[in-house]
Amino acid sequence: MSILLRDGSKFNYNESQDIFLKKLYGSVIGRGALKVMTLPFVTKCGGVYMSSALSKGRIKKFIKQNNIDMSQYEEKDYHDFNDFFTRKIKENQRTIIQDDQILISPCDGKLSVHPIDTNTILTIKDTQYKLDDLFMSPSISDTFKGGQALIFRLTVDDYHRYHFFDDGWKEEDHYIPGIFHTVNPVANDYYPIYKTNSRSYSLLHTSHFDDVVMMEVGAMMVGKITNHPVSTFKRGDEKGYFEFGGSTIVLLFKPGILKVDDDIIKNSKNHNETKVLLGEKVGMRIER
Repeated sequence: MSILLRDGSKFNYNESQDIFLKKLYGSVIGRGALKVMTLPFVTKCGGVYMSSALSKGRIKKFIKQNNIDMSQYEEKDYHDFNDFFTRKIKENQRTIIQDDQILISPCDGKLSVHPIDTNTILTIKDTQYKLDDLFMSPSISDTFKGGQALIFRLTVDDYHRYHFFDDGWKEEDHYIPGIFHTVNPVANDYYPIYKTNSRSYSLLHTSHFDDVVMMEVGAMMVGKITNHPVSTFKRGDEKGYFEFGGSTIVLLFKPGILKVDDDIIKNSKNHNETKVLLGEKVGMRIER
């Protein structure tokens, strides 16, 4: 799988963290380490460290390793690593398209689109989910069958705040805790792992795209999802942010609502992701 820019050229991304995690999953020693690292006490300590002044020294090296253009972000003296990771972008760095018929990206990320049917399986953060398992709700699968799932994968170099893509109002947030369990770590070429990531979703009643489910999927271990306590929203309003770790946004649309841009559909069919930015056009509302 490659990450492509909108002009079709390849986006060069530092995949060191992804490779590191795959090595952990793929070895007996790595899986044993992950089992310890995902214990509640350990993850809590990791979160405390990332939010403490002790983690500040990691920031400069992280910026260099991941080629992050800090000129896009507000200038400030970051107190700790999570303060840096949840940094806000300058107002003039992203344009929120205001045309009601256009679907904008709710975040920076790497986008793929998938049709929703009874056999749909979505791969999110190296875990395969049936829709019922992802949302723990069969009614969602029934409601959105025949529609589309848009998956925005955020990597560590991305802006980690996410926004609403339309006007509307939202129902309550549903939080699902993550699980990591090594079943029987025997062979290096077999992945005896059962894991799901922590996630939160809500039903959005939007003004121009009907009812849409928006889910945030957090990173394993120290990743944290923070949603702002809002009930009504406008296009471009901030919905929340992720703390340290790569993260994912999932949008579900009903059938007959959305036409995703052709380049994104083509790339997804070829098992490639498309790099998109917050506020950028990714599709159009289908006129009825």
